[in-house]
Amino acid sequence: MSSARRRRAPAPDHTRRGRRGVVRQGPLRTHWLLLTALLLTLIGALVLQGYAQHSFDDRPDQAAAPAAADAVPAAIHEGGPVIDAAAPQPRSAAPNPGTIALTFDDGPDPTWTPKILDALHRAGVHATFFVVGTQAAAHPDLIRRIVAEGHQIGIHTFTHTDLGAAPSWRRTLELREAQLTVAGAAGVTSSLLRPPYSSTPEAVDDPGWSAIQQAGREGYLTVLTTQDSEDWQRPGVPSIIKSATAGTGHQGQVLLMHDAGGDRSQTVAALDGVLSTLKSRGFRFTTVSDAVGLPDPVRPAGAGDHWLGLALIWLLTGGNRAITALGWLLWAAGAVSVLRAVVVLYAARRHVRLRRRGWGPPVTEPVSVIVPAYNEIAGIEPAVRSLLASDHPVEVIVVDDGSTDGTADLVESLNLPYVRVIRQENAGKPAALNTGIAAARAELLVMVDGDTVFEPDAVRMLVQPFADPTVGAVSGNAKVVNRGGLLGRWQHIEYVVGFNLDRRLFDLAECMPTVPGAVGAFRRSALLAVGGVGEETLAEDTDLTMAMCRAGWRVVYEERAKAWTEAPASLSALWRQRYRWCYGTLQAMWKHRGALTQGGQAGKLGRRGLLYLLMFQVLLPLLAPVVDVFALYGLAFLDPVRIIGLWAAFLLVQMLMGAYAFRLDKEKLGPLWSLPLQQFVYRQLMYLVVIQSVFTALAGSRLRWQRMQRYGTLQVPAGG
Repeated sequence: MSSARRRRAPAPDHTRRGRRGVVRQGPLRTHWLLLTALLLTLIGALVLQGYAQHSFDDRPDQAAAPAAADAVPAAIHEGGPVIDAAAPQPRSAAPNPGTIALTFDDGPDPTWTPKILDALHRAGVHATFFVVGTQAAAHPDLIRRIVAEGHQIGIHTFTHTDLGAAPSWRRTLELREAQLTVAGAAGVTSSLLRPPYSSTPEAVDDPGWSAIQQAGREGYLTVLTTQDSEDWQRPGVPSIIKSATAGTGHQGQVLLMHDAGGDRSQTVAALDGVLSTLKSRGFRFTTVSDAVGLPDPVRPAGAGDHWLGLALIWLLTGGNRAITALGWLLWAAGAVSVLRAVVVLYAARRHVRLRRRGWGPPVTEPVSVIVPAYNEIAGIEPAVRSLLASDHPVEVIVVDDGSTDGTADLVESLNLPYVRVIRQENAGKPAALNTGIAAARAELLVMVDGDTVFEPDAVRMLVQPFADPTVGAVSGNAKVVNRGGLLGRWQHIEYVVGFNLDRRLFDLAECMPTVPGAVGAFRRSALLAVGGVGEETLAEDTDLTMAMCRAGWRVVYEERAKAWTEAPASLSALWRQRYRWCYGTLQAMWKHRGALTQGGQAGKLGRRGLLYLLMFQVLLPLLAPVVDVFALYGLAFLDPVRIIGLWAAFLLVQMLMGAYAFRLDKEKLGPLWSLPLQQFVYRQLMYLVVIQSVFTALAGSRLRWQRMQRYGTLQVPAGG
């Protein structure tokens, strides 16, 4: 957690020339366009995948319930199985005598279709395959093989939907997308259509006839059947052969079989028997168009349809892979989050027991309190007075960093004892802190922002850990004072649950990455040994803390040292503050990445603290929008009860963590009612902050110095 930076506004242009050339002076905006495009692409792929997979009607073909047939012309009921409904007078055609148009529905299937193709090849027979679009997209190589081996392709809709029960727009979509997958897979189109759940011409009902008429207007010939092998029932190989060869005489037939839609091992086993039996009766096997004497309905696809089809196949394939990857990521993120919750709660409990032992002999030596101030007139008086009310001897050094609002004049006019005011030209917060460090008389220093007030015992509690000579810095317990509104409550929850639970874990693991600028204490000699407060990052407190750890000092957390600070009161102010914190933390992590390979205290920071920050403050937030999109996908296309249950379980874990953290901090549980809302709004904002910060860092941009607006609400509260 960084305190606010103060520096004069930069020049109007957005670049600055440094030792390494021109560096951008603001965040790039193009990455939001890129992120939006990626998310929209992902959403589109998932919606298409959800439609393709979860609109799929996997009922057996004969499962559709028949309806009235008053509108169906008698010529259709009594005609042949190939119907041209686009003609002025609907007409139909039947296979020529002695011909069998062998047809296969529902494929292609990677297990059964190749075996059926092998059997047809051995017998020298060509057939017609009515393919489902989603299957064609999943197995385009089989579509290419079907075409290459001289078989005919027909359309069996995109998701095997009942066209009779579908609205007009859905029928068009089903046919168009199925056609595109074939065009993308094999570079051909087909005007043959077999509606799912259709059978013989005499079985056509009014809804089915409506679908056939619309298909005719869209350029399709509808192909029904005259002979059903009934292999969809899986009655056994002898029964399939019997049903497929049950016709009498030499009448031509359109024979229905299936190469997908379930276990088709019986179909494969029966196929040789069907072919040999019918051949022995003098039948010739051919395609549908050849059987009725029509021109070849399979034509080369146009370049536009071919590329659109390829794009559709890529989207479906990518969506399927995305679903698989997201599923694994979701489980991994969930497992890691639960593991983190368990570890954090365990560490918090151990930390409580550890702190009961105390730090050693009481530390009573005087303390120098450094207050860097830039235009802090709204809160500087209560801040200074709260420090002077400490039950520990202090001197207060207010370093005015070129304020223009009379901050220094106000402090001097108070004529308070033990308070010194140092004025300097505006140089930024790190310079102000270093000025205070140089002027301090005490070895123990407390650094506090000008927007923060201390509890009377906060300074005393904050310096007690220095009884241990290995301790170089101490983090106190920063609390939100303006917690009345919803945004204030959410930040209050974040401070108590997020920051403080993590600090207990970091303390126990000896890898504390940040002593907050609002309330922290340091050994002056240790500060001077690491070169004071650095100016290389926007998170000077994190940078300094990591430098202390790398120098071999322990950094600990004293939760009893409470200080109250103003939190941003608007989303825009919160964005600016957290953006700077996150970006500065990334800078500090990169600056101190060498700790990963060091030993001792530095190695603990690197291999524990930095990796923890990388996992939970960078990587998981970067994945959060994708996980949220997947959650919406689950609500729309998967089991919504299960998705809501998982979310409720996640929320329960958060509530339990929150209740325990509030209990440790002796806070009332009331604000936790807003935790579910926080997960929907506040959490998303924090994720976007991380995304913006990472993109800014990768682009090599630098943020301008920013100062948070003060609201003048500071006063020492009567209680939590």
